[in-house]
Amino acid sequence: MVLHLKIFVLGFSLLVTNCKPSKSVVSISSEDTIPSIQPIKVGAAQLELYLPQLKDKTIALVVNQTSTIGNQHLVDSLLTHGINIKTIFAPEHGFREMADAGAKITDAKDPKTQLPIVSLYGTKRKPTPADLKDIDLIIFDIQDVGARFYTYISSMHYVMEACAENNVDFMVLDRPNPNGHYVDGPILDTAFRSFVGMHPIPVVHGMTVGEYAKMINGESWLKKGVQCNLEVIPCENYTHQTFYEVPIKPSPNLPNARAIYLYPSLCFFEGTVVNEGRGTNKQFQVYGDPKSTIGDYEYIPVAMPGAQSPKHQNKLCRGFDLSNIPLDSLQAQKQLNLNYLITFYMAYPEPDQFFNNFFDKLAGNAILRKQIIAGNSEAEIRATWQEGLTNFKKIRAKYLIYP
Repeated sequence: MVLHLKIFVLGFSLLVTNCKPSKSVVSISSEDTIPSIQPIKVGAAQLELYLPQLKDKTIALVVNQTSTIGNQHLVDSLLTHGINIKTIFAPEHGFREMADAGAKITDAKDPKTQLPIVSLYGTKRKPTPADLKDIDLIIFDIQDVGARFYTYISSMHYVMEACAENNVDFMVLDRPNPNGHYVDGPILDTAFRSFVGMHPIPVVHGMTVGEYAKMINGESWLKKGVQCNLEVIPCENYTHQTFYEVPIKPSPNLPNARAIYLYPSLCFFEGTVVNEGRGTNKQFQVYGDPKSTIGDYEYIPVAMPGAQSPKHQNKLCRGFDLSNIPLDSLQAQKQLNLNYLITFYMAYPEPDQFFNNFFDKLAGNAILRKQIIAGNSEAEIRATWQEGLTNFKKIRAKYLIYP
């Protein structure tokens, strides 16, 4: 029986005062879990490790709604400590509020602090030299979920590159990876490089953002092989076998731990005609299509916050509900589940209409789509991944911070 842990990110103030989270914090469900004996302390909560380095410097931050110390946003906390913050860089989904997936984020001003917000998911992906003028250090503090196509690590790449080119220091306040207990999937072919897959890594890389930043630097993946001056403030009491439940949903359509576990497998449906639960309250826990001939679950996607125009909006979809799979079962699998995709494709009445142009970007190659069309089994497809995964794990081992 897999022991799985309910671990809340306890910020510095929470550890001292035992305050309850504010009502604005969106918590992941805690079903099937038990408390950890040694709660994880995220990098941001260890102020004593990095606050002295911020004194007398001009700071910018890459942050979103997950960037908290207990129930206080990192930006607000640093301001109370007198840190000179000049700019906030916003990734996909925005800064304090959460926009739809793929929705362009515009430059703005934070109503609470009046700090300028510079979008890295609008007209540009990378800070300009003008954006970095007079900036001494950029802090990156965002909760990731450990999938190659989750775009926060792509934003981190471009910020690291800009820091290297403009002599700005870069600091990662590390957070655990809820999918950090395994490595799986095809290695990206760099001919298919895009914002949903920038580096030759598998779909599930098994690294925290701090470890991944070290890999980006160490493998010379930034343009022209430049390296930034990187420092990682690590988590305390975390290992890659610690099952971590994030306290704030990392994006609008990952509402709970089950969705986060299923996301690396079900996100492939984004490159098909199939709805993956957007427009429901079971995002990335159900999937279906109006033309499906299989499955005993029916639902109708509707416009809602985080999914203003879901696939097959207002149409009855038939498919499958995975929302009752026990969390320990998903944890124990330690691999992608390709059978969801293969089975649906094989039964779909219009197979030539099943895939769209986005699928190969998600897969990181054109091979997976062709293997599924050819009728290859999951075992046969997996066999073609093994050499690449073995080589990646050797590289990954050089950059791990946690056992």
